[in-house]
Amino acid sequence: MRFTHRAAGLALALMSSLSHAETTIIDIAGYDVPVIEDGLYDRFRSNPPLSVIAEESPETDLSWFRTLEKQKVDIGFESYSPNFYYENSKVTAIFTADLDRLTSLMPEEVREQVQPLSIWPGRGLVALTGYAYHYCDNDSYNEISLAIVTTKPGNANRGPISLFRQSRNADFWGYVLKLPVDTELARVRGVVGYNLPKWLIGINYRMSDHSVTFEVMDQKSGKLDFVFETERLEDVSEEETLVTNSFINIDQDGRLVYGHADSRQLKHGSTMDDEAVNLELGEGEFSDFIRSLDLGEMVRYDYVPSFQSALYAPKPLASLND
Repeated sequence: MRFTHRAAGLALALMSSLSHAETTIIDIAGYDVPVIEDGLYDRFRSNPPLSVIAEESPETDLSWFRTLEKQKVDIGFESYSPNFYYENSKVTAIFTADLDRLTSLMPEEVREQVQPLSIWPGRGLVALTGYAYHYCDNDSYNEISLAIVTTKPGNANRGPISLFRQSRNADFWGYVLKLPVDTELARVRGVVGYNLPKWLIGINYRMSDHSVTFEVMDQKSGKLDFVFETERLEDVSEEETLVTNSFINIDQDGRLVYGHADSRQLKHGSTMDDEAVNLELGEGEFSDFIRSLDLGEMVRYDYVPSFQSALYAPKPLASLND
């Protein structure tokens, strides 16, 4: 893994799904939110008929979504759960990080339920993920996730054994530290509805013959903060796999809640070769925060050029065993 410093002197224009589209303003939980005029969200508010998706995107395989049932929910505003993501891609790099630092970033109430996985003494794990949601109930947007890999609530912290069990069961748990997005629609829905640490920044996604790159801007200056560049792996499986990613946090009423997303991975590959990932940090706040984690060895890189996902509304943590 190449892990370098980059001077943040290069200004890049904000690129999002709204850049070249006509927009209209809608109200979500008291926020004036610009959305694509006549886009999926403007027309259907997270509940588009699958017949519409089939008509607008005839190449999309909707068989999995037909097995799922949406329900109307109140998450600070009226919505539907799960939220569907029809055509997407992502890359994830998992790094070791300072265990004490990770522990200190989690609220005490959360630490009583889950703990950072210890991969070896003094070292935990964080996952850095770049998401490109090409077509979803929220139109389209890009997102960067930085999350602590944790135990599952109620399970003992057995370090590498716990990580092996989560990998074997394709059932991963984490505590999200940072989750910036590049549309106001994704930001408001994430903050109000899912209690997630989202803010609005520029995120440029591009794919070449050999790499996938996310360029992440600094919120204050608008200049390039860091670059997350990863390899397009040649050894990619097309065997369908179902993966669950769950998170625990505190809602706006101070209650412990959890949410989860089920992902149907259609094309995916992994490697432990650290040359597959290049993270170039700059001088912005996000880069400074990443440095504070004392990142070390990259232990795994996941390349998922095609996946679908269903994101479920948060529920009280006490209901997990039910």
